[in-house]
Amino acid sequence: MADIAQPARKGLLGPVLFVLITGGILVSLGVWQLHRLAWKETLIAEIATRTKAPPQPPPDLASWGRLAPADYAYRHVELTGRYENGKEALVFYGAGPNDLGPGYLILTPFKLDSGGFVVVNRGFVPVGLTNAERAKSEIEGETQVIGLMRPPQTRNLFTPADEPEKDIFFTRDPAAIAAHFRLAPAAPFVVDADAKPMPGGWPIGGMTEIDIPNNHLDYALTWFGLAAGMLLVFANFLRARWYGE
Repeated sequence: MADIAQPARKGLLGPVLFVLITGGILVSLGVWQLHRLAWKETLIAEIATRTKAPPQPPPDLASWGRLAPADYAYRHVELTGRYENGKEALVFYGAGPNDLGPGYLILTPFKLDSGGFVVVNRGFVPVGLTNAERAKSEIEGETQVIGLMRPPQTRNLFTPADEPEKDIFFTRDPAAIAAHFRLAPAAPFVVDADAKPMPGGWPIGGMTEIDIPNNHLDYALTWFGLAAGMLLVFANFLRARWYGE
């Protein structure tokens, strides 16, 4: 047995180091995903609390420059002022509710009584809706808007270029829309209007997507499973080397 075991021990330093280093990395990734899981669960709970809370006044104009998205995202607010209906922006939306197909989100500047402009996402209209039909939903005069604060939507490599000459945009970016319509001062956030009946039936409000994926536990179990599987394979490898199998 000693004659077999002695050479079996030779040449194991490299495999042992590989298993220790790789296993440590896999376990660290699993632990990191558990931390992400706790963060995501806290975020989801916070969003649920904000969306269900009674609407509050929006942040005052003086604080807009200091706002961070984490401080206001999904906060329920009530705006008082007037729509600037002549400055309507269309943001392409690939799949509308109730199988309506592609269409646009109607983003309209809202002039606050307290000063400044907020871009309000009034909701969805299908592509085929005519301007005349959509005009029936315009709200004139003093009004209140209740909705959820949203940070600017980011672009990626596949986002088409905006077409401001046609008032068409591909992200909900209040800065771009405010610059196009020369609105100042403009809020750095968008407010998604809550769902409520509209004159003429359009647009369909309440388009905020709150379904936040939370797969971190699955990811953690995957990393831990890979670490355990590697250790099992290495144990079988050692046994084969040790006993000459």
